Amino acid sequence: MTGCPICKAGDFRSLFSAHDDRYAFPGIFRINRCDCCSHTFIKSSSDLTGHTRLYTDYYPRGSYDLKGFQPKAFPDGFTAWLNGDACAAGRWVPPKVRILDIGSGFGENLAYHLRRGCDAFGVEMDENVRATAERFHFKVHIGPFDPDNYHPGFFDWVTLQQVIEHVENPVETLRGIAQVLRPGGTAVISTPNANGWGARVFGRRWINWHVPYHCNFFSRCSMQRAAKAAGLQIEGVQTVTSSEWLRYQWAHLLTYPVEGEPSPYWSPSGRRSLTVRIGLKLFDTLHYARINHLLTRLFDSLGVGDNFLFLLKKS
Repeated sequence: MTGCPICKAGDFRSLFSAHDDRYAFPGIFRINRCDCCSHTFIKSSSDLTGHTRLYTDYYPRGSYDLKGFQPKAFPDGFTAWLNGDACAAGRWVPPKVRILDIGSGFGENLAYHLRRGCDAFGVEMDENVRATAERFHFKVHIGPFDPDNYHPGFFDWVTLQQVIEHVENPVETLRGIAQVLRPGGTAVISTPNANGWGARVFGRRWINWHVPYHCNFFSRCSMQRAAKAAGLQIEGVQTVTSSEWLRYQWAHLLTYPVEGEPSPYWSPSGRRSLTVRIGLKLFDTLHYARINHLLTRLFDSLGVGDNFLFLLKKS
């Protein structure tokens, strides 16, 4: 990569280097920001061509218990607002439509859409979800998103919940989304905001750097450019963030590992000392007192929250 992956400008600056601070995938990753469109992206010293291995071998889904599977639920009202539940891309989808959920995970969102009469399809990179898809008869493609797997204009809605940041070529992915959307169809994208308050305050220990899994971080400007290049237009954009994220952030600070070691908080193989367990209990108390919720709603209202929600329309 010689320039910004969105605007192709060669004027970008290196912010810092980072390692996988969750699951200990090997390598050092350089985080850069484009001076032209404020897009943030990584450069890697590792070979990331084997993306299926990256997720299948390192993401902690292999030990998932199918007995605990539940369809996603999206409650309404004050509690939903306080929790920041509107950050979920699936929440914006109306009933009885045909939808593609890219990065569908274990299918909780697919089950939610099916219960509302939708014709729901999924795409997931992680081989570990195959058993879930087969057991519940979900229509899931295991592997990367390929628009040629579907008829042009096949879907009314496409959702990407914390997915676009994982994609190495996001403009190409958006073009594929435009290809499978019907005219007037909508794509909903929920993705971390690397220009928000969290990245500024916590620096390299911000939870959403999450390298090398996250490799592209959009700004308002870079999403506008990417959407236009793909034949889409932005219908709406806001920062709306789950209040749980700030709870995770405090825990991440407490348990931040050295390079090459899995996090005692994020990784099933990490071990928590007594001090860490006590600290996590204290942070949980802070969370249940709704302090995290109030702070998160404040920063979202100022437009500097940790998470973007983009609504893109196919003209």
